[in-house]
Amino acid sequence: MKRLRELGLLQQGFLVVISISSIYPVWFILQTAMKTNQEYMLRPLNLPQGLRLENIKEVFNSFPVLHWAFNSLLVCIFSVGFCTVIALFASYSIVFGGWKSTRAMLNSNIALMVIPPVTLVIPMFSLMVDLHLMNTLPSVIFFYTGLFLPFSIFLLSNFMKSVPRELIEAAKIDGLSAISTLWRIVVPLSSAAIFTLILVNAIYAWNELLIAMVFLQQQNSRTLMSGLVLFQGRFSTNIPLVMAGALISIIPPLLMYIFGQRFFIKGMLSGIGK
Repeated sequence: MKRLRELGLLQQGFLVVISISSIYPVWFILQTAMKTNQEYMLRPLNLPQGLRLENIKEVFNSFPVLHWAFNSLLVCIFSVGFCTVIALFASYSIVFGGWKSTRAMLNSNIALMVIPPVTLVIPMFSLMVDLHLMNTLPSVIFFYTGLFLPFSIFLLSNFMKSVPRELIEAAKIDGLSAISTLWRIVVPLSSAAIFTLILVNAIYAWNELLIAMVFLQQQNSRTLMSGLVLFQGRFSTNIPLVMAGALISIIPPLLMYIFGQRFFIKGMLSGIGK
């Protein structure tokens, strides 16, 4: 009993350390954004003298942050939306379509998941130039949609395997089409996994930097993260101002996770062991 208690305390201590190491960067950004540059240079780790919002105001006055945030929102909505719809149809076909090569499809999909996105930048860049889509939001929307699909199909396929096949057979007997069965039966039962998928892909699309920098090089077409790179280059000696820009960029994904945490955990655990 004593050994189990010590093991439990050790686990709790480890979790506390992990929690602190995860929260501290956010805390550092927050408290640094409230300092003046002189205050940061003299006492970089001390608490700010007061609640100052001048740095945040300067961020909005220096660059079109709201326009960049709106671009990021459009990219998230369309890329995640397209990916989710395509993944739903593909996963339903793989699990309930009666294909003999289901395992081969899933294995090939897993193989696509391990391809580094950076290796796709050059061919996609050439394609977008030929399609005259450079410096437009559709270029990154198409890229993100294709980038999210392998993981999305993998997650939804594994979750749909837990849906009783008797329900699908009963729907066929009742005369429902495959699309009606998907939307009326499978989607409601898979809501936790779908929400998890939307949350994970949306956070990735919001925070993604490399692809956005390559394909969106004009100021009006930039997303928030790619725009803040210019901000960092311009104010590289004013760390509190840079941290204020970083604080603005992390608020949306942080809110998405806080309000969707319950569904996120449920969705991630639902497919384990299926």
